[in-house]
Amino acid sequence: MIDSRCGLHYTGCEYKESCGCGGCIETNGHPFHGECPVAVCCQSKGVVHCGECPDIPCGLLVQYSCDPEHGDTPQGARIEQCKRWYAESRGTK
Repeated sequence: MIDSRCGLHYTGCEYKESCGCGGCIETNGHPFHGECPVAVCCQSKGVVHCGECPDIPCGLLVQYSCDPEHGDTPQGARIEQCKRWYAESRGTK
């Protein structure tokens, strides 16, 4: 299920409940913390998520995915998720 632009799964996200986050897709790129540059970038390019972008992984997505404090565990998990969503949409693995 595609539930974000950057590959972060909202199911079980601590901010969804505690901050009333509606997610980046549902809020047109404005989740609980304000405007999300990754979501805005996807929307400006007309793609649903970063996996559909020919520039994956761009510097912006790498910055989000690999941020030491707020990034993924393991690093790069969002990038890999976007690649999986893209492959699934094309019927490939």
